[in-house]
Amino acid sequence: MPEVSKMKKPDVKLVLLGDMNVGKTSLLHRYTERKFKDTVSTVGGAFFLKQWGPYNISIWDTAGREQFHGLGSMYCRGAAAVILTYDVSNWQSLAELEERFLSLTDTANHDCIYALVGNKADLTDPRAQLCQDSDEASKDRMDCGEERTETQVLSACPTPPASPVSLSGITPGKQVTPEDAMALYGRILRYKGLEEKSSLPADKMCFETSAKTGYNVDNLFEALFDLVLPSILRNKNENQHSPTVDLEECRGAKRGRPSCC
Repeated sequence: MPEVSKMKKPDVKLVLLGDMNVGKTSLLHRYTERKFKDTVSTVGGAFFLKQWGPYNISIWDTAGREQFHGLGSMYCRGAAAVILTYDVSNWQSLAELEERFLSLTDTANHDCIYALVGNKADLTDPRAQLCQDSDEASKDRMDCGEERTETQVLSACPTPPASPVSLSGITPGKQVTPEDAMALYGRILRYKGLEEKSSLPADKMCFETSAKTGYNVDNLFEALFDLVLPSILRNKNENQHSPTVDLEECRGAKRGRPSCC
């Protein structure tokens, strides 16, 4: 009889939250597939499994559309880390994290780690316009070097900061600074009843990335993987999780189940 394969079971869960069009799905594709993809809006949620050393890390991509808002708390249940994602050129996308998405994290683990990620940094930061992956370098350098011919429409926001304008007048200005993100991180800690002195520092938990060029994407995910390692080890020590599911054992148990009549 051929050997039955074993299905990997996640050791820990990470969840991405944020408004639609901030680039959550593109960040995951960049990290897991090493390339940038034009994507459509996520419906409900999508699941990715990342092998990291001997551990299996599940990464959940969630929908940003308001009609799927209620599903967010379900996806956050038991999460060891939540990546709150916004668009650096859209102030409202940062405000939405506090107004719509923060409460969804109430179902996450009590010691959940929170990271604030400003995506689309290539629109405003010359450092982020340099493509990071050598296997796509020649193609992406052309894409990254092309002059943008469309002006991004910035969402309305109550008190947007002044936006710098490029010399060409067509590159979207940066509406969210690192200081804005760190201020929100402090409010998240207070919402969770955590003291800043005993929590991870804001400057270590606020990132700016570009899914288009790969800028800082690996640093983001690998930093979080390192931080959730204690949670993985604790779960294993408490025998709460098994690294694999034996399909043959499950099938045998199903076959041996007594009939009710």
